[in-house]
Amino acid sequence: MADIKIVYQDPENLREYQNNPRYNDDAVKAVAESIKEFGFKNPIIVDKTNTIVCGHTRLKAAKMLALDRVPTILADDLSEEQIKAFRLADNKTAELADWNVDLLNVELESITDIDMSLFGFDGDITDEAAEELDETYSTKVKIPQYEITGDCPDISELVDKAKTETLIEAIKASSVSDEEKSFLIDAAGRHNVFNYRNCAEYYAHASPEMQRLMEKSALVIIDVDDAIANGFANLANLIHEAMEADE
Repeated sequence: MADIKIVYQDPENLREYQNNPRYNDDAVKAVAESIKEFGFKNPIIVDKTNTIVCGHTRLKAAKMLALDRVPTILADDLSEEQIKAFRLADNKTAELADWNVDLLNVELESITDIDMSLFGFDGDITDEAAEELDETYSTKVKIPQYEITGDCPDISELVDKAKTETLIEAIKASSVSDEEKSFLIDAAGRHNVFNYRNCAEYYAHASPEMQRLMEKSALVIIDVDDAIANGFANLANLIHEAMEADE
């Protein structure tokens, strides 16, 4: 195993890999906040031409922060094929980890002097929110694909309001001012837990107007180059046509 040597370089001397298959712009701000809070603890890995192997997001964050030097490691012991494989493996392995939500919330509750929302953490984390955190830090290109069963869920199955309703009752029973109650009740909606699988299923059966409003509400994600893009609406039509043909 080769010795690791950290060399500090001007970010402008580093070259982005032109065929980098990862979209990382959404993660740059959170990484920049991490560097500001904790320092540049994770060096950028480069090849013999100073092209980035691992660390495109860190480089963008460094430029956002106007840093004049960043730590780098030269991967000069790897072949060109190994470099390509390492670049992909480094990104892919980040997608394979999951959160233990209970332990995560314990850790977050113990951090009182650092604003963790800067890094994508916001309040109590649910299973669904934990999945969104994985998206934040891994910046996956593909969005979740849900296979339509053909059964339209009841609209009450799209969201769990139990925590919100409990909180609203506590707010109403409190002695704070009416203005404060109104504000807190508005904020309580943040605790609604949406079932995005059911939302996608419902979207497939919804009217065009409802579909547009669900899209604007970010209850579904539509990408014209993706399978969802071609639409749960299109798939739903195929399902309905098939069902009618069987009648």
